[in-house]
Amino acid sequence: MNLDDLIINVFCLVDDQLIELHKGIKWRTRGFAPRMSDAEVITIEIIGEYLGLSKETQLFHHFRHHYSEMFPNLLEIHRTTLTRQMANLWKIKEQLWQSILPAGKDSSVSIIDSFPLSICRFGRANRCKLFQGVASFGRDHSTKATIYGFRLHVRCQEKSRLITRFSIAPANESDLSLLPQLAEHSSGVLLADRNYWSPELKRSFKEQGLRMLVPFKKKKSDPKPKLSRYISRHRQLIETVFSQLTQRFSIKKNWARDIWHLSNRIIRKVLAHTIGVLLCQKQGISSLQLSKLFDF
Repeated sequence: MNLDDLIINVFCLVDDQLIELHKGIKWRTRGFAPRMSDAEVITIEIIGEYLGLSKETQLFHHFRHHYSEMFPNLLEIHRTTLTRQMANLWKIKEQLWQSILPAGKDSSVSIIDSFPLSICRFGRANRCKLFQGVASFGRDHSTKATIYGFRLHVRCQEKSRLITRFSIAPANESDLSLLPQLAEHSSGVLLADRNYWSPELKRSFKEQGLRMLVPFKKKKSDPKPKLSRYISRHRQLIETVFSQLTQRFSIKKNWARDIWHLSNRIIRKVLAHTIGVLLCQKQGISSLQLSKLFDF
């Protein structure tokens, strides 16, 4: 589909879901109604992610210059007004993301893993005043380097590659400590790497109907190496989702200066990825090939 069709499809999906979420709920209790509707603002954010426009300044100027006929109220507001409205809608975007996910308990095969989110260069970490008391030093296992920032912990479905749960934690938080939170409201099978090895949690998850498949903690003394290789081969499918988040949606490029704006940036990118996967399913395209959804 071309870009105009994509904008219309995304706006209709967002607007319909927001109408359902608005039923019986008044989100704004005081002040004037914004000139830009929530559906318009969220649509601009999502389309901007597909176009590689990660900064709010880029979003404002691009859509004001090229798509003022679709969003005429952009000509009547200031850039900072749009930026504040985007940030204020982070909780609404989270509810929107949860509402478009398949209903019911996640009972399919799921995969969990995490990746680092650095907020500054390591050499500047001791002087960095951003996220003080929240961010921390941790290990980036892929580059074997120490970072200052956070880790994004993700659970996604193996078949659809839909992200069904995520959590942001300081970089020094272990993967195992976030496992109970990621495994909430799920059953079926859960695949993970060796960092999630815990016989105690495995037994407790079994009682709630969740079977956890994790390679043995130490590779050299693994009693079932063939099973571990099978688990690792299927678990690596989540790496494609991480590649989409980091390359197409630039999730590792951070310009936020507080948790409020960081939360907005993360949920915006996860929401854009989820809507992209759902549109791929509608068009009969593999969710691993998001680029085929767009011909612009």
